[in-house]
Amino acid sequence: MKYVVSHRTTYEYSEDVRNSLGLAHVAPRTLAWQQISGYDVTIDPTPGDVSHELDAFGNVVTYFHVTAPHTRLVVDARSDVVVDVPRYDEAALALPWEQSRPLLHPETPGAWAAAEFAIESPKAQHAPEAREYAAESLTPGRPIGQAATDLMHRIKRDFEYDKTATTVTSSVAHVLQTRAGVCQDFAHLALACLRSHGIAARYVSGYLATQPPPGKERVVGADASHAWLAVWMPGSDEWLAIDPTNDQWANDRYVTVAWGRDYGDVSPVKGIIFTTAKRSTLRVSVDVAPVHA
Repeated sequence: MKYVVSHRTTYEYSEDVRNSLGLAHVAPRTLAWQQISGYDVTIDPTPGDVSHELDAFGNVVTYFHVTAPHTRLVVDARSDVVVDVPRYDEAALALPWEQSRPLLHPETPGAWAAAEFAIESPKAQHAPEAREYAAESLTPGRPIGQAATDLMHRIKRDFEYDKTATTVTSSVAHVLQTRAGVCQDFAHLALACLRSHGIAARYVSGYLATQPPPGKERVVGADASHAWLAVWMPGSDEWLAIDPTNDQWANDRYVTVAWGRDYGDVSPVKGIIFTTAKRSTLRVSVDVAPVHA
């Protein structure tokens, strides 16, 4: 499927900002199932310094420094993307989940690269309740594809999607207690569940193309950033991408932007500002528009 992705982030401040240093993860990755024919990131006011580099995870990061005084900052990204349905090795999916633990099986090909995704991270801490919750899916010898998919089904069944239940600082323990959250929370929960048993899994950020109801026109700008996770399958370079929020494997409606240990590694836009402003507002507009041949 071919898409034009637009992602605009607008900050407004009650007083001048003298300096704004930021970084943005808004350029999709080139992958076996995802091709990028072009992308552009524009920033207003024009930065005195801007660069596009790869971070430690291989994500494209835009660094910028705006030195002109401003009360409004806009980061505008546009990408042309072609996405196919990811295909997985059936033999890798069938391996016991116990082999997806790179710290216990360092001799396995690819284990060295997967190891950092098997340890605790700030936003996916290993709450004891997460380990206990995961145990029902991780029965001895169960294939990793089945185990990860079962965990995904259970999170969808047991947790309610509720934008008011959590904030960006909410912990995995809080999500387990309230049994509610949003896509980032469910991804962090699943990561804590899997990693607490030694399984390598990474946080994935990107976009999910929405589908309007039958007979309705799609609403431009109604899409949003999305989060899911990918589970390491040993003996291959493949990671099974699962989405607990929507209870499905990632398909050709998912545009992958970046991955890391958790949201903190791949937040769309973050930075530091120098100002005396006491008030600010943030608006984000995302559109994932399918391009029909």
